[in-house]
Amino acid sequence: MSKNWQPATQLVHGGTLRSQFGEVSESIFLTQGFVYETSAAAEARFKGEDDGFIYARYGSPTNDMFEKRMCMLEGAEDARATASGMAAISAAILCQLKAGDHIVAARALFGSCRYIVETLAPKYGIGCTLVDGRDLANWEAAIRPNTKVMFLESPTNPTLEIVDIAGVAKLAKQIGAKLVVDNVFATPLFQKPLELGADVVCYSATKHIDGQGRSLGGVILSSKEWIDENLHDYFRHTGPAMSPFNAWLLLKGLETMPLRVRQQTENASRVADFLAEHKAVARVIYPGRADHPQADIIAKQMTGGSTLICFELKGGKEAAFAMQDALDIITISNNLGDAKSLITHPATTTHKNLTDEARAELGISPGTVRLSLGIEDGGDLLGDLEQALSKVKA
Repeated sequence: MSKNWQPATQLVHGGTLRSQFGEVSESIFLTQGFVYETSAAAEARFKGEDDGFIYARYGSPTNDMFEKRMCMLEGAEDARATASGMAAISAAILCQLKAGDHIVAARALFGSCRYIVETLAPKYGIGCTLVDGRDLANWEAAIRPNTKVMFLESPTNPTLEIVDIAGVAKLAKQIGAKLVVDNVFATPLFQKPLELGADVVCYSATKHIDGQGRSLGGVILSSKEWIDENLHDYFRHTGPAMSPFNAWLLLKGLETMPLRVRQQTENASRVADFLAEHKAVARVIYPGRADHPQADIIAKQMTGGSTLICFELKGGKEAAFAMQDALDIITISNNLGDAKSLITHPATTTHKNLTDEARAELGISPGTVRLSLGIEDGGDLLGDLEQALSKVKA
Protein backbone atom coordinates (compact mmCIF):
# COMPACT_ATOMS: atom_id res chain seq x y z
CA MET A 1 0.00 0.00 0.00
CA SER A 2 1.32 3.46 -0.90
CA LYS A 3 1.94 5.68 2.11
CA ASN A 4 2.00 8.72 -0.19
CA TRP A 5 -1.75 8.62 -0.76
CA GLN A 6 -3.82 11.55 0.43
CA PRO A 7 -6.14 10.90 3.41
CA ALA A 8 -9.27 10.57 1.27
CA THR A 9 -7.62 7.72 -0.65
CA GLN A 10 -6.10 6.09 2.44
CA LEU A 11 -9.50 5.98 4.11
CA VAL A 12 -11.05 4.07 1.23
CA HIS A 13 -8.23 1.66 0.36
CA GLY A 14 -5.74 1.57 3.24
CA GLY A 15 -4.98 -1.82 4.78
CA THR A 16 -7.42 -3.73 2.60
CA LEU A 17 -7.06 -7.50 2.96
CA ARG A 18 -9.10 -9.64 0.57
CA SER A 19 -9.98 -13.28 1.03
CA GLN A 20 -9.69 -15.90 -1.70
CA PHE A 21 -13.11 -14.74 -2.96
CA GLY A 22 -11.88 -11.29 -4.00
CA GLU A 23 -14.65 -9.27 -2.36
CA VAL A 24 -14.89 -5.50 -2.97
CA SER A 25 -16.13 -4.55 0.51
CA GLU A 26 -14.02 -5.73 3.42
CA SER A 27 -15.08 -9.02 4.95
CA ILE A 28 -16.27 -9.50 8.52
CA PHE A 29 -14.41 -12.38 10.13
CA LEU A 30 -16.79 -13.38 12.93
CA THR A 31 -14.77 -16.13 14.56
CA GLN A 32 -13.33 -16.59 18.03
CA GLY A 33 -10.38 -18.72 17.00
CA PHE A 34 -8.27 -19.85 14.05
CA VAL A 35 -7.07 -23.28 12.93
CA TYR A 36 -3.55 -24.55 12.16
CA GLU A 37 -2.63 -27.11 9.54
CA THR A 38 -0.16 -28.84 11.85
CA SER A 39 0.88 -28.88 15.49
CA ALA A 40 4.19 -27.34 14.46
CA ALA A 41 2.30 -24.49 12.77
CA ALA A 42 0.38 -23.82 15.99
CA GLU A 43 3.62 -23.81 17.96
CA ALA A 44 5.21 -21.37 15.52
CA ARG A 45 2.20 -19.07 15.72
CA PHE A 46 2.31 -18.97 19.53
CA LYS A 47 6.07 -18.39 19.49
CA GLY A 48 5.58 -15.40 17.25
CA GLU A 49 7.52 -16.98 14.40
CA ASP A 50 4.39 -16.87 12.20
CA ASP A 51 2.42 -13.62 11.93
CA GLY A 52 -0.98 -15.30 11.57
CA PHE A 53 -3.94 -14.88 13.90
CA ILE A 54 -4.44 -16.90 17.10
CA TYR A 55 -7.57 -15.72 18.88
CA ALA A 56 -10.07 -12.92 18.23
CA ARG A 57 -9.26 -11.30 21.57
CA TYR A 58 -5.76 -10.74 20.21
CA GLY A 59 -6.82 -9.66 16.72
CA SER A 60 -8.67 -10.62 13.57
CA PRO A 61 -8.35 -9.86 9.84
CA THR A 62 -11.14 -7.27 10.04
CA ASN A 63 -9.61 -5.54 13.07
CA ASP A 64 -6.22 -5.67 11.39
CA MET A 65 -7.56 -3.80 8.36
CA PHE A 66 -9.03 -1.10 10.62
CA GLU A 67 -5.78 -0.75 12.57
CA LYS A 68 -3.66 -0.51 9.41
CA ARG A 69 -5.98 2.08 7.88
CA MET A 70 -5.80 4.18 11.03
CA CYS A 71 -2.00 3.89 11.06
CA MET A 72 -1.83 5.23 7.51
CA LEU A 73 -4.06 8.17 8.40
CA GLU A 74 -2.30 8.98 11.67
CA GLY A 75 1.25 8.33 10.50
CA ALA A 76 1.73 5.71 13.23
CA GLU A 77 3.74 2.49 13.11
CA ASP A 78 1.23 0.34 14.97
CA ALA A 79 -2.22 0.37 16.55
CA ARG A 80 -4.66 -1.65 18.63
CA ALA A 81 -8.43 -1.41 18.21
CA THR A 82 -10.45 -1.44 21.43
CA ALA A 83 -14.08 -1.96 22.38
CA SER A 84 -14.67 1.71 23.21
CA GLY A 85 -12.91 5.03 23.45
CA MET A 86 -12.57 4.72 27.22
CA ALA A 87 -11.06 1.25 26.80
CA ALA A 88 -8.44 2.93 24.63
CA ILE A 89 -7.74 5.72 27.13
CA SER A 90 -7.54 3.46 30.19
CA ALA A 91 -5.33 0.90 28.44
CA ALA A 92 -3.00 3.53 26.97
CA ILE A 93 -2.43 5.10 30.38
CA LEU A 94 -2.43 2.12 32.74
CA CYS A 95 -0.42 -0.31 30.60
CA GLN A 96 2.76 1.70 31.16
CA LEU A 97 2.39 2.53 34.86
CA LYS A 98 2.95 0.83 38.21
CA ALA A 99 2.42 1.70 41.87
CA GLY A 100 4.61 4.64 42.81
CA ASP A 101 4.45 6.32 39.40
CA HIS A 102 2.91 9.73 38.77
CA ILE A 103 0.66 11.26 36.09
CA VAL A 104 0.40 14.92 35.15
CA ALA A 105 -2.86 15.59 33.32
CA ALA A 106 -4.75 18.60 32.07
CA ARG A 107 -7.74 19.26 34.30
CA ALA A 108 -9.98 19.92 31.28
CA LEU A 109 -10.93 16.35 30.43
CA PHE A 110 -14.04 14.34 29.62
CA GLY A 111 -15.58 13.15 32.88
CA SER A 112 -14.61 9.48 32.43
CA CYS A 113 -11.04 10.45 31.52
CA ARG A 114 -10.78 12.44 34.75
CA TYR A 115 -12.07 9.40 36.62
CA ILE A 116 -9.23 7.26 35.20
CA VAL A 117 -6.44 9.61 36.28
CA GLU A 118 -8.00 11.25 39.32
CA THR A 119 -9.88 8.36 40.98
CA LEU A 120 -8.95 4.97 39.49
CA ALA A 121 -5.17 5.34 39.15
CA PRO A 122 -4.66 6.44 42.80
CA LYS A 123 -6.48 3.28 43.96
CA TYR A 124 -3.50 1.35 42.57
CA GLY A 125 -0.86 3.62 44.07
CA ILE A 126 -0.39 5.83 40.99
CA GLY A 127 -0.35 9.52 41.85
CA CYS A 128 -1.94 12.25 39.75
CA THR A 129 -1.66 16.03 39.51
CA LEU A 130 -4.24 17.98 37.49
CA VAL A 131 -3.15 21.28 35.98
CA ASP A 132 -4.56 24.12 33.93
CA GLY A 133 -3.16 22.76 30.68
CA ARG A 134 -3.24 26.07 28.83
CA ASP A 135 -0.05 27.28 30.54
CA LEU A 136 3.15 25.25 29.98
CA ALA A 137 4.52 26.58 33.27
CA ASN A 138 1.83 24.61 35.11
CA TRP A 139 2.94 21.37 33.45
CA GLU A 140 6.56 22.03 34.33
CA ALA A 141 5.74 22.89 37.95
CA ALA A 142 3.76 19.67 38.40
CA ILE A 143 6.59 17.36 37.29
CA ARG A 144 7.97 15.02 39.95
CA PRO A 145 10.92 12.62 39.84
CA ASN A 146 8.42 9.75 39.40
CA THR A 147 6.32 11.38 36.64
CA LYS A 148 5.97 8.78 33.89
CA VAL A 149 2.91 9.90 31.89
CA MET A 150 1.44 13.21 30.77
CA PHE A 151 -2.11 13.17 29.46
CA LEU A 152 -4.26 15.73 27.67
CA GLU A 153 -7.05 16.28 25.20
CA SER A 154 -7.01 19.22 22.80
CA PRO A 155 -9.40 20.76 21.96
CA THR A 156 -10.87 19.97 25.34
CA ASN A 157 -14.32 18.67 26.22
CA PRO A 158 -16.57 20.68 26.36
CA THR A 159 -15.06 24.19 26.43
CA LEU A 160 -12.71 23.70 23.46
CA GLU A 161 -9.58 24.93 25.24
CA ILE A 162 -6.33 24.29 23.38
CA VAL A 163 -3.17 22.76 24.85
CA ASP A 164 0.22 23.33 23.24
CA ILE A 165 0.92 19.70 22.34
CA ALA A 166 4.46 20.33 21.09
CA GLY A 167 5.29 22.26 24.25
CA VAL A 168 4.03 19.52 26.58
CA ALA A 169 5.76 16.86 24.46
CA LYS A 170 9.07 18.69 24.87
CA LEU A 171 8.68 18.72 28.66
CA ALA A 172 7.79 15.02 28.67
CA LYS A 173 10.84 14.08 26.63
CA GLN A 174 13.12 16.05 28.95
CA ILE A 175 12.18 13.76 31.85
CA GLY A 176 11.66 10.52 29.90
CA ALA A 177 7.87 10.54 30.37
CA LYS A 178 5.34 9.58 27.69
CA LEU A 179 2.72 11.98 26.38
CA VAL A 180 -0.72 10.47 25.68
CA VAL A 181 -3.12 12.64 23.66
CA ASP A 182 -6.86 12.15 23.25
CA ASN A 183 -7.34 13.62 19.75
CA VAL A 184 -11.04 12.88 19.30
CA PHE A 185 -12.28 16.48 19.02
CA ALA A 186 -9.72 17.51 16.39
CA THR A 187 -9.93 14.24 14.44
CA PRO A 188 -6.83 12.90 12.65
CA LEU A 189 -7.80 15.09 9.70
CA PHE A 190 -7.17 18.39 11.54
CA GLN A 191 -4.39 17.52 14.00
CA LYS A 192 -1.43 15.10 14.08
CA PRO A 193 -0.22 14.71 17.69
CA LEU A 194 2.55 12.24 16.77
CA GLU A 195 4.04 14.82 14.41
CA LEU A 196 3.89 17.34 17.27
CA GLY A 197 5.90 15.05 19.54
CA ALA A 198 3.26 12.99 21.35
CA ASP A 199 4.08 9.34 22.03
CA VAL A 200 0.58 7.84 22.03
CA VAL A 201 -2.67 8.98 20.39
CA CYS A 202 -6.13 7.70 21.32
CA TYR A 203 -9.54 8.01 19.70
CA SER A 204 -13.07 7.19 20.57
CA ALA A 205 -13.93 5.72 17.17
CA THR A 206 -17.57 5.97 18.30
CA LYS A 207 -17.41 9.64 17.31
CA HIS A 208 -16.29 10.95 13.89
CA ILE A 209 -14.76 7.66 12.73
CA ASP A 210 -18.07 5.82 12.85
CA GLY A 211 -19.94 9.09 12.57
CA GLN A 212 -23.36 7.54 12.15
CA GLY A 213 -24.40 6.51 15.64
CA ARG A 214 -23.99 2.78 15.06
CA SER A 215 -21.19 1.35 17.17
CA LEU A 216 -18.72 1.77 19.98
CA GLY A 217 -15.02 1.57 19.35
CA GLY A 218 -11.61 2.98 20.18
CA VAL A 219 -8.06 2.85 18.92
CA ILE A 220 -4.56 3.39 20.35
CA LEU A 221 -1.75 4.42 18.00
CA SER A 222 1.97 4.69 18.69
CA SER A 223 5.37 3.34 17.69
CA LYS A 224 5.75 -0.41 17.29
CA GLU A 225 8.33 -0.36 20.07
CA TRP A 226 5.98 1.30 22.56
CA ILE A 227 3.12 -1.06 21.73
CA ASP A 228 5.34 -4.15 21.91
CA GLU A 229 6.89 -3.12 25.23
CA ASN A 230 3.84 -1.70 26.99
CA LEU A 231 0.48 -2.41 25.37
CA HIS A 232 0.89 -5.82 23.70
CA ASP A 233 0.67 -8.08 26.76
CA TYR A 234 -1.72 -5.78 28.64
CA PHE A 235 -4.10 -5.82 25.68
CA ARG A 236 -3.98 -9.59 25.26
CA HIS A 237 -4.54 -10.45 28.89
CA THR A 238 -7.06 -7.80 29.99
CA GLY A 239 -9.25 -8.19 26.88
CA PRO A 240 -10.47 -4.73 25.76
CA ALA A 241 -10.78 -6.12 22.21
CA MET A 242 -13.03 -4.64 19.55
CA SER A 243 -15.68 -6.81 17.92
CA PRO A 244 -14.85 -7.63 14.27
CA PHE A 245 -18.36 -6.50 13.34
CA ASN A 246 -17.69 -3.07 14.89
CA ALA A 247 -14.32 -2.95 13.12
CA TRP A 248 -16.15 -3.49 9.84
CA LEU A 249 -18.62 -0.70 10.61
CA LEU A 250 -15.73 1.62 11.42
CA LEU A 251 -13.99 0.73 8.17
CA LYS A 252 -17.15 1.80 6.37
CA GLY A 253 -17.22 4.99 8.44
CA LEU A 254 -13.64 5.87 7.55
CA GLU A 255 -14.51 5.82 3.85
CA THR A 256 -16.77 8.85 4.23
CA MET A 257 -15.14 10.62 7.18
CA PRO A 258 -13.43 13.40 5.14
CA LEU A 259 -16.72 14.26 3.43
CA ARG A 260 -18.66 14.28 6.68
CA VAL A 261 -16.08 16.23 8.69
CA ARG A 262 -15.75 18.87 5.96
CA GLN A 263 -19.52 19.46 5.90
CA GLN A 264 -19.75 19.37 9.69
CA THR A 265 -16.96 21.93 10.00
CA GLU A 266 -18.55 24.24 7.44
CA ASN A 267 -21.81 24.05 9.38
CA ALA A 268 -20.01 24.68 12.68
CA SER A 269 -18.31 27.78 11.33
CA ARG A 270 -21.62 29.25 10.10
CA VAL A 271 -23.42 28.41 13.33
CA ALA A 272 -20.61 29.83 15.50
CA ASP A 273 -20.78 33.16 13.67
CA PHE A 274 -24.57 33.21 14.04
CA LEU A 275 -24.47 32.44 17.76
CA ALA A 276 -21.77 35.05 18.41
CA GLU A 277 -24.21 37.76 17.30
CA HIS A 278 -27.30 36.47 19.10
CA LYS A 279 -28.59 38.51 22.04
CA ALA A 280 -29.35 35.42 24.15
CA VAL A 281 -25.76 34.13 23.93
CA ALA A 282 -23.15 35.35 26.40
CA ARG A 283 -20.10 33.86 24.65
CA VAL A 284 -19.08 31.45 21.91
CA ILE A 285 -15.93 29.32 21.84
CA TYR A 286 -14.98 27.87 18.47
CA PRO A 287 -11.46 26.97 17.28
CA GLY A 288 -12.25 28.27 13.79
CA ARG A 289 -12.88 31.85 14.95
CA ALA A 290 -10.23 34.54 15.25
CA ASP A 291 -11.54 35.47 18.71
CA HIS A 292 -10.65 32.08 20.23
CA PRO A 293 -8.39 32.85 23.23
CA GLN A 294 -5.66 30.53 21.89
CA ALA A 295 -5.91 31.26 18.19
CA ASP A 296 -2.10 31.46 17.97
CA ILE A 297 -1.65 27.85 19.11
CA ILE A 298 -4.52 26.67 16.90
CA ALA A 299 -2.71 28.18 13.89
CA LYS A 300 0.43 26.18 14.79
CA GLN A 301 -1.05 22.75 15.43
CA MET A 302 -4.45 22.45 13.74
CA THR A 303 -5.29 22.55 10.03
CA GLY A 304 -9.03 23.02 10.50
CA GLY A 305 -11.52 24.32 13.03
CA SER A 306 -13.82 21.80 14.65
CA THR A 307 -17.18 20.15 14.25
CA LEU A 308 -18.07 21.31 17.77
CA ILE A 309 -19.07 24.60 19.34
CA CYS A 310 -19.30 25.55 23.00
CA PHE A 311 -21.56 28.45 23.87
CA GLU A 312 -23.08 29.96 26.99
CA LEU A 313 -26.60 31.27 27.31
CA LYS A 314 -27.24 34.33 29.45
CA GLY A 315 -30.21 32.75 31.17
CA GLY A 316 -28.30 29.83 32.72
CA LYS A 317 -29.71 26.31 33.03
CA GLU A 318 -33.32 27.44 32.51
CA ALA A 319 -32.42 29.07 29.20
CA ALA A 320 -30.27 26.14 28.08
CA PHE A 321 -33.06 23.65 28.76
CA ALA A 322 -35.69 25.83 27.09
CA MET A 323 -33.57 26.23 23.97
CA GLN A 324 -32.65 22.55 23.73
CA ASP A 325 -36.24 21.41 24.26
CA ALA A 326 -37.48 23.71 21.49
CA LEU A 327 -35.17 22.33 18.80
CA ASP A 328 -36.71 20.38 15.92
CA ILE A 329 -33.71 19.17 13.89
CA ILE A 330 -30.91 19.19 16.43
CA THR A 331 -31.25 16.30 18.87
CA ILE A 332 -30.41 16.19 22.58
CA SER A 333 -27.70 13.55 23.02
CA ASN A 334 -24.37 13.32 24.80
CA ASN A 335 -22.62 11.78 21.78
CA LEU A 336 -20.70 13.86 19.22
CA GLY A 337 -19.17 13.62 15.75
CA ASP A 338 -22.38 12.16 14.33
CA ALA A 339 -23.89 12.86 10.91
CA LYS A 340 -26.85 14.21 12.91
CA SER A 341 -26.45 17.46 14.86
CA LEU A 342 -26.45 16.77 18.59
CA ILE A 343 -26.59 19.05 21.60
CA THR A 344 -25.97 18.48 25.31
CA HIS A 345 -25.86 20.38 28.59
CA PRO A 346 -22.50 19.35 30.14
CA ALA A 347 -23.27 20.41 33.71
CA THR A 348 -26.11 17.89 33.92
CA THR A 349 -24.74 15.17 31.63
CA THR A 350 -21.11 14.56 30.62
CA HIS A 351 -19.59 16.54 33.51
CA LYS A 352 -22.32 16.14 36.14
CA ASN A 353 -20.06 14.17 38.50
CA LEU A 354 -17.62 17.05 38.91
CA THR A 355 -18.05 19.41 41.84
CA ASP A 356 -19.46 22.87 41.24
CA GLU A 357 -15.97 24.24 41.90
CA ALA A 358 -14.36 21.89 39.37
CA ARG A 359 -16.91 22.81 36.71
CA ALA A 360 -16.33 26.50 37.39
CA GLU A 361 -12.58 26.00 36.99
CA LEU A 362 -13.22 24.48 33.55
CA GLY A 363 -15.55 27.28 32.49
CA ILE A 364 -18.65 25.06 32.56
CA SER A 365 -21.49 27.22 33.81
CA PRO A 366 -25.20 26.35 34.18
CA GLY A 367 -25.73 28.04 30.82
CA THR A 368 -22.98 26.18 28.96
CA VAL A 369 -24.08 24.10 25.96
CA ARG A 370 -22.01 21.83 23.69
CA LEU A 371 -23.18 21.56 20.10
CA SER A 372 -21.88 18.90 17.69
CA LEU A 373 -22.77 19.83 14.13
CA GLY A 374 -23.92 17.21 11.63
CA ILE A 375 -24.15 17.13 7.86
CA GLU A 376 -27.64 18.62 7.53
CA ASP A 377 -28.27 21.71 5.41
CA GLY A 378 -26.60 24.66 7.11
CA GLY A 379 -29.55 26.98 6.50
CA ASP A 380 -31.93 24.52 8.13
CA LEU A 381 -29.69 24.30 11.20
CA LEU A 382 -29.53 28.09 11.52
CA GLY A 383 -33.30 28.27 11.24
CA ASP A 384 -33.73 25.61 13.92
CA LEU A 385 -31.42 27.43 16.33
CA GLU A 386 -33.06 30.78 15.62
CA GLN A 387 -36.56 29.53 16.41
CA ALA A 388 -35.34 27.67 19.50
CA LEU A 389 -33.46 30.68 20.84
CA SER A 390 -36.60 32.77 20.38
CA LYS A 391 -38.16 30.63 23.12
CA VAL A 392 -35.52 31.74 25.62
CA LYS A 393 -36.60 34.46 28.01
CA ALA A 394 -34.50 37.60 27.63
